[in-house]
Amino acid sequence: MTISVGDKLPEANFKTMGADGAKAVTTAEIFGGKKVVLFAVPGAFTPTCSNNHLPGYLENHDAILGRGVDTIAVVAVNDVHVMNAWARFTGAEGKILFLADGNGDFVKSIGLDHDMSGSGMGLRSKRFSMIVDHGKVTALNVEGAPGQTVESSAAKVLEQL
Repeated sequence: MTISVGDKLPEANFKTMGADGAKAVTTAEIFGGKKVVLFAVPGAFTPTCSNNHLPGYLENHDAILGRGVDTIAVVAVNDVHVMNAWARFTGAEGKILFLADGNGDFVKSIGLDHDMSGSGMGLRSKRFSMIVDHGKVTALNVEGAPGQTVESSAAKVLEQL
């Protein structure tokens, strides 16, 4: 079942890269007591994700935070090392929190996983964005077509804040 507006995020674990290396973080640590904009991409370094989706969040970083958001985070079904390299490569390190959902456990738990085996990518995340306030989903935007970044864009999120 797909998560909906009004639902609380389920407990899940992610990996992030810190100064001392990879570390585990939970949904409670990321979303508890905070307002977070979370967007998801099918894969780090993929063309649409790198060229169209992530840049909008970087360009609108200050505007989003200016609307009372504590954290902007991106999640992908990639390992922590790939997510860390993507953060550095895009210049988003320190601006956007990069969350590795290596086995897709989080996206499966919220019903937003997507089987991309046909294109050789295996299990991935659907492209989406959400606003999460104190662990509760207050806005959810899921893309309906591959390669699109309209519904899950930073511009759409700004309209909803």
